[in-house]
Amino acid sequence: MTTATSNQSVPDRLAALREFMRAKAIDACIVPTGDPHMSEYTSDHYKTREFITGFTGSAGTAVITMDDAGLWTDSRYFLQAADQLEGSGITLYKQGLPDTIKIPAYLLQKLPPGSAICVDGRLVSSAWADKLRKDTSARSFDWRTDLDAVGEIWADRPAAEFNPVLEYPIQYAGVPRTEKVSLIREDMNQIGAKTLILSQLSDIAWLTNLRGSDVMCNPVFFAFVILTKESVKLYADAGAFAPELKAVLDGDGMTLLPYASFYEDLKSIDGPVLLDRETCSELILRSLPQDIKVINDYSPVMKRKAVKNPVEMEGIHSAHLKDGVAMCKFLYWLKTNAAKAAEKQSGMGITEISAAEKLHAFRAQQELFMGDSFEAIVGYGPHAAIVHYSATPESDAGLQPHGMVLIDSGGQYLDGTTDITRTIVLGPLHEREKTLFTAVLRGHINLARARFPEGLSGANLDYLAHEPLWQMGLDYRHGTGHGVGHYLNVHEDPNRFYWGGRDTIPPFEIGMLTSDEPGYYEDGAFGIRHESLLLCVAAEETDYGKFLEFEEVTLVPFDLDGIDAAQMQPDEIDYLNAYHERVYSQIAPYLNEEERAWLRSATASI
Repeated sequence: MTTATSNQSVPDRLAALREFMRAKAIDACIVPTGDPHMSEYTSDHYKTREFITGFTGSAGTAVITMDDAGLWTDSRYFLQAADQLEGSGITLYKQGLPDTIKIPAYLLQKLPPGSAICVDGRLVSSAWADKLRKDTSARSFDWRTDLDAVGEIWADRPAAEFNPVLEYPIQYAGVPRTEKVSLIREDMNQIGAKTLILSQLSDIAWLTNLRGSDVMCNPVFFAFVILTKESVKLYADAGAFAPELKAVLDGDGMTLLPYASFYEDLKSIDGPVLLDRETCSELILRSLPQDIKVINDYSPVMKRKAVKNPVEMEGIHSAHLKDGVAMCKFLYWLKTNAAKAAEKQSGMGITEISAAEKLHAFRAQQELFMGDSFEAIVGYGPHAAIVHYSATPESDAGLQPHGMVLIDSGGQYLDGTTDITRTIVLGPLHEREKTLFTAVLRGHINLARARFPEGLSGANLDYLAHEPLWQMGLDYRHGTGHGVGHYLNVHEDPNRFYWGGRDTIPPFEIGMLTSDEPGYYEDGAFGIRHESLLLCVAAEETDYGKFLEFEEVTLVPFDLDGIDAAQMQPDEIDYLNAYHERVYSQIAPYLNEEERAWLRSATASI
C-alpha cells in the first residue's frame, strides 16, 4: 500500500488515499476536523483533515471521491482556505452562503446509489452522522464508520500524547470531586438515567478536579468516564498519573482503567444511559448494546460546569485583573511605538508574530499564568478581515503607523481563563472605518448593559449586539459569544449569544461566563471586533420576577482613537465612561508612571 508523508504535496497525499480507497472499495471518504472527544482544538495526532488538505484552520470538513475533492469551512476561514488550497486540486466550498452546495447534496450529485462512503466514527458526533445518513437516504449509501482511512496512509503521523495529569487544587476548584459526583448523580436520578457517559474532555477535567496538557492551550487530558450510582470509571493512560494521585482518586471512589478499553466496556453497560448526541461520537453510540435505552440530553456536567461557584467567580476577577495589567502594558508599548513610527514616517519594526510574542511575555510576568488560552490572533489591515487569522512566517505583516490591528488573545491562569479582543488604531482612519468601529462598539455595549428577566437565553439577547449593524444593512457571520471555562477550555457550552444554531440554548444563570464579541469585516480591507467576558449576576427582584444582568469582568480600555462619539447614544457614552473609569482605578496601581499616564489618557471621558 502506498503511503504519504507531511513533506509530500497535497496531490500526492490525495493519490495515496485514493489508492487505499480503491483497495477497500470505497467511493468517497469524509475527513472531519476533530478527535474522539469532539474537541475544538485537536492534537497533532488527530489532524487528519489538515494532513490530507493542507488547510490549517481549526474548522472544516473534506470530502474526497475518486475524481474530485472539496473542503467546506465557515466564513472565519474563507480567505485563509482559498490561499492554502490553491494548486491542491481541492475545491473550496464556503459554508453559510446561499449558493454553496452542502455536503449531502454534493454526495448525491457525485455518487451513484449504493456507493460506499467512509468516515472515522470516532471523529464525528452521533447527531452529525444521523443527519447525514437521513439527508442522503435516497441513494442508500453504504456507510463505513470503522475506518481511519487517512491514518492508514499517513506514514509520519505523530503519536498520540498522554502528558502528566495533575490535581487541580481545591483553592481554585472550590468544590471537591466527591461532592461534584454526588450532585451529578442527583441530576441523573431526576432524569431517570442509570449510566452517564462523558467523552468531552473539559467535562471530565471539571468533574474530577484534574488538569492536563494533551490538547494545545486547553488544560485537559485524554479520558472517558462511565458514571453510575455505584462507580466512577475513569478511562485514561495510567502512565500519566503519579502513584500518589492514583491513590487519592481511588480513595475518592474513582477507578482508573486503560483508555483503550473504553469502547469494549460500553458493550456491557446498563441503561437507561444518558449522553449528548451532539457531542458523543458515532462510535460511542454504535458500541452500546443494541437494545439499550438512550436519553439524549445536555450533559448535567456541562450544565453545572457553566455555572461558576463562588470560589471560581472570585478567581475570575483575580485572573482578569492580572490579564488586564498584562494587556494594558502591552497596549502602552504598542501605541507608544506606533506614535514613534508615525513621527519618523516609517514602519514600526513590529510584525504580527512579534506582537503576539510580546503580549505573551507580558502575560507570562503575571502570577499563576500557565499559558495562552488559544493561539493569539494578530491581524493587521486586510488580515483582520480573516476572522480566525493565524500569522505564518510567510504572511507575517509588519505593523504600520496607519490603519488598525485586531488582537484576539487570552490567558490560562490557575484561577481562571481569559479571552479578549481589542481593535487598536495605529494611525489615521477613514470616516467609514470610524463609523463601523463605533457601530460594533455600540453593539458590544448594548449587550454588556442588558438587564433581563430570569429565563432568557443568548438567543433572546443576541439582537442587542447586531442591532447597530443591522440598522445599516450590515452584519457579521459568527456567533456573538460563547461560554468560557474556569482554567479550562476557552470555548465552553452550553451558554452563548447566538440567534441561530442549536434549537435549545439553556437560559442564563448567575455565575455563567460568556464572551461578548460583535464584529465587522471587509475582505481585503480591515476587520473590527470588540470582545470582553461578561459574568451573569443578580440585578433585582420585583413584582415581575428576578432580573439578571452582566458584569464586564475584562479590564482593558477600548481604543478611543477609533470612536466617533457623535454616533453614540448618551446612555452608551455613560456606560463606556464608567467602564473606563473602573479599568483605570483597578489597573493603574500595577503600572509604572509612564504606563499610568497613558492609561489615564486611554480611559478619559468622552
